[in-house]
Amino acid sequence: MTLAAAAVLTATVAAAQNLDAGKSPQKLFADGCATCHRSPRGLAKGRFSLTLSWFLKDHYATSSDTAKALAAYLEAVDTPSPRAAAKRGANRSAPRPAKPLQSH
Repeated sequence: MTLAAAAVLTATVAAAQNLDAGKSPQKLFADGCATCHRSPRGLAKGRFSLTLSWFLKDHYATSSDTAKALAAYLEAVDTPSPRAAAKRGANRSAPRPAKPLQSH
């Protein structure tokens, strides 16, 4: 009887698999994060890659590899596009006109 129970437990553990294995980070986000988050932008919020990976592993990812891939994806989409950065840079470099003095 004990041998049969051990065999069932072993078969159950052996059959377990990582359902996220082989999925792209975009697919991982769509499957697990998009329910609560509309977009991946801003979720990394300038966090360190290692701490973001640990957080994702502890709370959302099924493996450390999945957490690392998802963290890298979130960091990649968190950086502004070159076109947006250039546009912001152009706006910042233009001097503001001086306010006219008001006389009383």
